[in-house]
Parts: sequence; C-alpha cells; structure tokens
Amino acid sequence: MSDQGHASLLQAADPQPTCLFDASGRMCGWNPAMHDLLAAGNAPDILLPHNHAQLITAALGQQRAISEVPVQTPGQRHLLWTFIPVASDRILARARDATEALNNEQQAVVARRLYRLIIENTTDLISRHTPEGTFLDASPAAWALLGRWPEQLRGTQIHDLFHPQERDEIRQRYDSALEQDGYLTISYRIRHRDGHYLWFETASRAIRETYTGKVVEVVSVSRDITERIRSEEHSRRLQDELAHATRLATLGELASGIAHEINQPLAAIVNYAAASQRYLAALEPGGEPGRRLAQGLERIASHAQHAAEVIKRMRAFLRKGPRRGQRISPALLAQEAVRLCAWEAQQQQVEIIQQIGEALPDVHVDPILLQQVLLNLLRNAIEANRDKYPDTPSQVYLRLSTDERRVDLQVIDQGPGASDEQLNSMFTPFYTSKPDGLGLGLSMSQSIVESFGGGLEALRDERGGLCLYSWLPALQDVGFIQE
Repeated sequence: MSDQGHASLLQAADPQPTCLFDASGRMCGWNPAMHDLLAAGNAPDILLPHNHAQLITAALGQQRAISEVPVQTPGQRHLLWTFIPVASDRILARARDATEALNNEQQAVVARRLYRLIIENTTDLISRHTPEGTFLDASPAAWALLGRWPEQLRGTQIHDLFHPQERDEIRQRYDSALEQDGYLTISYRIRHRDGHYLWFETASRAIRETYTGKVVEVVSVSRDITERIRSEEHSRRLQDELAHATRLATLGELASGIAHEINQPLAAIVNYAAASQRYLAALEPGGEPGRRLAQGLERIASHAQHAAEVIKRMRAFLRKGPRRGQRISPALLAQEAVRLCAWEAQQQQVEIIQQIGEALPDVHVDPILLQQVLLNLLRNAIEANRDKYPDTPSQVYLRLSTDERRVDLQVIDQGPGASDEQLNSMFTPFYTSKPDGLGLGLSMSQSIVESFGGGLEALRDERGGLCLYSWLPALQDVGFIQE
C-alpha cells in the first residue's frame, strides 16, 4: 500500500488520537486529534509509550496487534494505545482516552473496600434475602448476634428463627409492607443458636427489578435491642410499683376512715351480744334451743371482734407501721381459719380436707394478718369449686408440711384452673377475673406473706384445679428470741 493509501487510514473524523509509523518507529502521519495533542505542546515521547519503538518492531515481526498499552500524561490523562500492523512496514497506532473509565474504576475499588470495611466491622447485622425470606448473604456480625456464621445462614429461612407466636404476623407484615411501600421497620423476637430469644429491631428495604417493579431482593439492617426492651420493662414495672404504692397509700387512708366508721357498730354488736348472753344466763335453762342461742351469740361476738382486729391490723400494715409478730403454730392458725369459713363452705357443699403434717415448727408472724391470708385463699378455693360444681359436692385440700427450714402451705381447689395470662397476672394489684372483685385479695396476701420472709405463688394442680402455694421460714428453738 502506498503512503497515500496508508494516510487514508488516518480518518479526519476519528475523535481518538491516531498516527502512522514506519518500521524504524518514525511517525510519518497523524490525524487531527493527534495533531491537536502535538500542537498543545505535548511531545510524542510524552504521549507515546516509552518503548513504542520496540512495540512497533514486535507487532510487525509477529504481524499481530498489541493492545491496551497504558500511558499516563503529565496532565493526569490516561491513554491506552493499540498498535496494529497495516503493512509489512507500517504500524497504525490508535489511542483511547480511558481517564474517566479508570477514575470510575478506582473510585469503585475504594467504595468496595470501604463497604467491605463497614460490613465487616459494624455491630449491626446486615443481610440480604429473597422475597420469600431465604438468606442470600449476611455480615460477620451474625456470629456475635445469633451465634451463626454467614455461611451457616445462607440458604436458610429467616422465618424459622422467628418466635412461633409471632411468625405468621411478621411474615404477613413483611409481604404487605415491602410490596406496597418498599420498606419496613419492625421489632420482634429471634432465636439464638443456643435456643434463647433476643429482641431485634430490623429496617428492611425492597430492591425492585428496573422495568417491572417486581421485588427481587430484600436488604435488612438488624440490631439487638434486648437490653433496651428490658430497660423499658423495668421502667414500666417501676411505674406500676409507684402506682401500686400510691394506691396502697390511698387505700391506707381509706382503711383509716373505714376503721373509724365500722369500729363503732362492731363495738355495739359485741356489746349487744354480751348483754344478750348475760340475759340468757339469767333465765332458766331452755334446753337445746337455749344452748344453740348461746352458741350463736358467742360466734357473733367472736366474728365481730375478729373483724375489728383485722381492720386494725390491715390499716397498720398498709401504713407500714411496726409488725406485731409472735411465735405461733401454723397448724393452729390453719385450723382456726377453717373454722371461720366452715359455714361458707357448708353452704357451697365444699368439704375442706385438712392434711396437716406432724411436728410442724413454729413461725414468726402476725397471726391476725396470716389468718386473713389463709381465709382469703380458702374462700378463693371455695368460689372456684362453686363455679365448676354449683350443685355438686366438692373438696378443697389444705396441706401443711415442712422440710425443717420452712413451712409449706398449699390450698388446692377442684375449680376450672387458670390460663397462662391469669397465672401471670393473678397477683397484680387490681387485676381480677371476678365480676364483682377488686383485685386486691391475692396481691395483698402475697405482700403480707413476703413481709414475713416467705412467698406466695399460683401453680396448676395435676388434677386440673389451682394450687395456691405459700411458704414461711421455720423457727428454730435454739437461739430464738421472741420480739
């Protein structure tokens, strides 16, 4: 090919710098784009690879193109040269400006490195999922948070880690929110590899297909908020306890007023009963009717005195005054409580079966308050039996036993039992399942028993009823000093 023919290869419209070399490496032609570079004061040695003569010789000798030879100019411009043999003694050299592409690639490398640095060091769990909930990938924080490495999570279902009670609801919320809004922030419980559950807060965003808008992937960022939830629960408990204390203070004031108002009619009842007993004693013996009348008056006086004492002690307890503790036999207290509620049990066809162990140690308590606790437990058991067996005889068991360190007391009914929610809330102040109840009986009973160093809890009985289980520390004879 002639030089004129070779010159035709240097297209004037080509935006890329192009030049023609002979076999010795001498530049014998160039296009306008190359001319502009040379006219701007750029010497060929600056624009061309420093070994372009050797590259020309190699391309001609092998009759093959040598491509993508990089050159960086002083102006931070990146050129990629390609040397193409067009004849036995001519080489066409064409440059491609790769400055923008190389800068973009370098920025992408830096961004990937920064992304990987963030992913590997963040304490939050970053994960990718299919729309169906299958793990595609997860950050290394998965080990610290869930006890599982990312490799163990890939291909598994995140739904399998949700708490069973919340699983269906969470899936429904995810499917709806991600499809409609494209994002969702939710708090839920998730299972650790060890089996316990943690509270997670997860922010998820849907990745959609460009043209159809279909959700093809979900990216989530999750963090452990277990301590925050516990702190909030603790704060709520403190608020509840403060509210409880306020209610008890109000109740104490109310009890003071009630005691003032009721003590007078109770005193009158006692006086009238005593006077009636004296009048009856002055009359001639009336046989069985007279004996029963005397017995009834005696019981009226006894119950009235007991009611007055209960109100006085309860008022002192609510005001956190000094306790009137004394050493007493728990068996005697239990038997007296059974006697006090015997009439009520008889009316409801409930038989109270006492199972009292031998040689029970004494306890140090306020007998009036503890007797009130026993009455409350027995009456609750009688009402439970009445609810299940309104017209059928039934039994309530009162059991006392000891392990030498404490005295255990159980009141077991044959009623309908209790649900999990009822068991969890049974001792909460003002919680009641009775239509006419105040929700204070069990709460105050628990507080009274705990003030004596014991405890009170509710358990399901194996026969379907409810067992109210209480315990008190037993007194040892050695070294005991009565208050």
